Amino acid sequence: MAKEIPNLVAEARAGTGKGAARQARREGKVPGIVYGDGKDPQPIALDFNYLLTRLRAGRFLSTLWNLQVEGQDDVRVICRSVQRDVVKDLPTHIDLMRVHRNTRINLFINVHFENHEESPGLKRGGTLVVVRPEVELVVTAADIPNEITVDLTGRQIGDTIHIEDIDLPKGVRPTIDRNFVIANIAAPSGLRSEDNEEAAAETEAAEA
Repeated sequence: MAKEIPNLVAEARAGTGKGAARQARREGKVPGIVYGDGKDPQPIALDFNYLLTRLRAGRFLSTLWNLQVEGQDDVRVICRSVQRDVVKDLPTHIDLMRVHRNTRINLFINVHFENHEESPGLKRGGTLVVVRPEVELVVTAADIPNEITVDLTGRQIGDTIHIEDIDLPKGVRPTIDRNFVIANIAAPSGLRSEDNEEAAAETEAAEA
């Protein structure tokens, strides 16, 4: 069954420019713009608390939304950016892009690691070093994955996990055309010290 597309409720905004945006903020709104699909940009505004709740719920920028504006047809959108106040880190403007179900877009998708307890390297005290907590992928708007999963089963100290080691959903591919590193399992400091001491002892024995 296809995942239900959540609604994002907004209202049309008559004015544009800094003055109209400031007026919207004084009224407890977050100004925004909807663009793309060969149509004219549409100024909108969203209730501040309503938007903040959805932002704090997570995955806002990787969710396909059904934008509802009174008096207009619903339209599928993806958030391309959220501008924030540099001091309070609260939303001040939002950019939404119109898409179709089969539109191919680039999105950053979270990486989830599972089966930590099945990793011999982690059991020995190794540390999972995450190089990329999210990965930019080319996805279809109708089939945006919530996350990509890395199975740590059998992973040893010193193992490196690359993007090609992950089973990506059908039709999904990385934007970078190389086998980049996602994470690795590093040795604990005590084990590294023991390895260094053993290496030094071997060197001394060879030189003797």
